[in-house]
Amino acid sequence: MELTVYLAGQIHDDWREQVQQKAKEKNLPLTFVAPQTNHGRSDDIGEDILGKQPGSVYKDDAASSVNNFRTQVLMQKSDVVIALFGEQYKQWNTAMDASAAITMNKPTIIIRPKVLIHPLKELSNKANVTVETVDQALEVLGYIFE
Repeated sequence: MELTVYLAGQIHDDWREQVQQKAKEKNLPLTFVAPQTNHGRSDDIGEDILGKQPGSVYKDDAASSVNNFRTQVLMQKSDVVIALFGEQYKQWNTAMDASAAITMNKPTIIIRPKVLIHPLKELSNKANVTVETVDQALEVLGYIFE
């Protein structure tokens, strides 16, 4: 059995590569998908497809529509969602993706540091499992295969 895992969360660092490398080291049969991690491509996709927009609000709206479509398709095809909340960046997209996963009844693991326990308490309560590290999230997934 192989699982597809959607990696929701910030796109400004290499946490996804860390997850993939650690999963490979553990020989976990996982395939990973994620939001568009090329920030420029994500911001410009609406205009790339629909053409020049009349202003920044319209540009953002066009990009958001295409990005949300992509996320929905990939998340629906996934078996599990891991949503990583970091401390450094605003986490609006992560919260939105985690909420969508929970609404779709996708098994959801939230990774969040101790400093975010209080602000994420309701979301953590709705997720299947909440952990503090990538390693813990992979241990949860590894337990499936025991």
